[in-house]
Amino acid sequence: MEKGKLQEYWKINLGYLIGLLVTWFVVSYGFGILLVEPLNAIKLGGFKLGFWFAQQGSIYIFVLLIFVYVSLMNTLDKKFDVHED
Repeated sequence: MEKGKLQEYWKINLGYLIGLLVTWFVVSYGFGILLVEPLNAIKLGGFKLGFWFAQQGSIYIFVLLIFVYVSLMNTLDKKFDVHED
C-alpha cells in the first residue's frame, strides 16, 4: 500500500478507536458514576438504571463496541483492499 493510502487508513482507524473509546468512557464513567443519581430515578428490569450501568451496562456496551469495531474494520479493510480472504 502506498504511503498516502496507508496514512489515510490509519487516520480513519484512529478515528474509529477514539470514537468508540469516548463512547465507552461516557457509558462507563459518565452513566455509571457521574450521572448515577439522575439515572437511578429510572428502573430497568426492577433495578435502578444508574446501578445497572455501573454493574452490567458498561460491560454490555464494551462487548457491543467490540463487535462494532470489528464490523467497521472489516469494511475499512475491504475499502483499502487489505482484507483477509
